[in-house]
Amino acid sequence: MTHLTVDELKARLDAGEQIHLLDVREDDERADFNIGGVHHKLGQITAMNFDPIEDWKDEEVVVYCRSGNRSQIAGHVMEAAGFKQVVNLAGGMLDWQAKFGR
Repeated sequence: MTHLTVDELKARLDAGEQIHLLDVREDDERADFNIGGVHHKLGQITAMNFDPIEDWKDEEVVVYCRSGNRSQIAGHVMEAAGFKQVVNLAGGMLDWQAKFGR
């Protein structure tokens, strides 16, 4: 698994790059603030339920959570399940909000 900073992700998004974003936070966290992407909680990932993202196995997937810890766990599970290009968003939404606000 590789890591991406919020600055790097924002630059790619601002450039119009199409990126598979995976939000593994809980419902209340996502309702409070989100940057888009598919919402599929960590519990679903650890239960090996990949239905909404199954077709992303050979493509880059940027996984994010609140701080970067749960997304790293999700990334390891995904790699074990055959996802080939998993990227963890270092610092997660805490870093995003600190640098770019809501």
